[in-house]
Amino acid sequence: MNTILVGLQWGDEGKGKIIDYLCRDKDIIVRFQGGNNAGHTVVINGNKFVFHLIPSGILREGKICAIGNGTVIDPAVLIEEIKSLSAAHVDVSPENLKISMLAHVIMPYHRLMDALREKNEIRKIGTTKRGIGPCYMDKVSRFGIRIVDLIDPEIFERKLKENLKEKNPLFKKVYGDKGFSFHAIYEEYCKFAKQLKPYACDLVDFFYKEKTKSFLFEGAQGAFLDVDFGTYPYVTSSTTLSTNAISGSGLSFVKADEIIGVTKAYTTRVGEGPFPTELDDATGEYFRKKGKEFGATTGRPRRCGWLDLALLKRSVILNNVTSIVLTKLDILDDLPCIQVCTGYKEKNRSCEGFPIDLARITPVYATMPGWKTNTENIRKYAQLPQEAKNYISAIEEYLGCPVAYVSVGEMRDAIIKKDK
Repeated sequence: MNTILVGLQWGDEGKGKIIDYLCRDKDIIVRFQGGNNAGHTVVINGNKFVFHLIPSGILREGKICAIGNGTVIDPAVLIEEIKSLSAAHVDVSPENLKISMLAHVIMPYHRLMDALREKNEIRKIGTTKRGIGPCYMDKVSRFGIRIVDLIDPEIFERKLKENLKEKNPLFKKVYGDKGFSFHAIYEEYCKFAKQLKPYACDLVDFFYKEKTKSFLFEGAQGAFLDVDFGTYPYVTSSTTLSTNAISGSGLSFVKADEIIGVTKAYTTRVGEGPFPTELDDATGEYFRKKGKEFGATTGRPRRCGWLDLALLKRSVILNNVTSIVLTKLDILDDLPCIQVCTGYKEKNRSCEGFPIDLARITPVYATMPGWKTNTENIRKYAQLPQEAKNYISAIEEYLGCPVAYVSVGEMRDAIIKKDK
């Protein structure tokens, strides 16, 4: 069975842990979009592993992990991730980690461009300043440098010179920055190329030879950071939806048997942009502290709020979700009552359909009783408090989609498989 796993909110839904859980029954795990602006966390026996580019399935023995053509790769970050995992006695070798030759490379000028744009209050959207957007810009403008270019010294030299010839004058004239030295970048990235070359391969050819194996497609970020369907312009620079799993990996000859969407039991967001159910009060701070809501990549505190069912319904439709994973249910344990957004109003009128501009609406809430019971050590669905089961049932009914798994803690085994 082949599975696509995506986030249904603004990212940070806990996908890393769920990928680690689901990949037990998979052969190949594929990351198909995004860059090191994403952070997936897995906790094993008290040891925390934070992934930015490598699929978290690398923690399972006998699995092959792949970074697809739809991603953008910062070589320094990827090499450091390989070294860090190896130091923790995790096997990372060209046999179990494959990198698409067609994936684009993040360069120093991409990171600088990202940072300079974020200084501009008019253009500021709250990026991670990792150079993700500018790298995708070069890809779309047909000016990018791919892994296959990086590992060929002559091609890399030519393409780097072409890029700096265009970009250095831009940095000087527009931003008052001196720009970059060709030789410094060339020497540094040639060293990166030697280290990454063993991992680089034609993923389409590799996948086609392995097409009878079972695949798990790993999405990064979330549906409402999608460059087309998210809260534009406060979005990421790639397509985060399930439909990108195929084009971001080259696996058109493999059929997805299920599409699993991951959502928290409440809502969080990092960066700028509209957030209808955001709580700027003690409850929001409660979510942040108890849920440890700080970015795995940047450490930034996340904005927190109640669960938005109207938002999730849109995500379920956009991703054609077949089942849901509900994470961090245990964070709600101490609350006497819980609110959920069941729709929106604009100028005191109910919105018909889904509003394009979420900044102009106000949420409509329904209130449900809490359970005031510790769920963190529960491993069977029947043992959950009835109020918690009612909360899950209300989510299923509104979304028209079953909840398959419930996560009740950060530990690896803190997952409840819901009875069908």
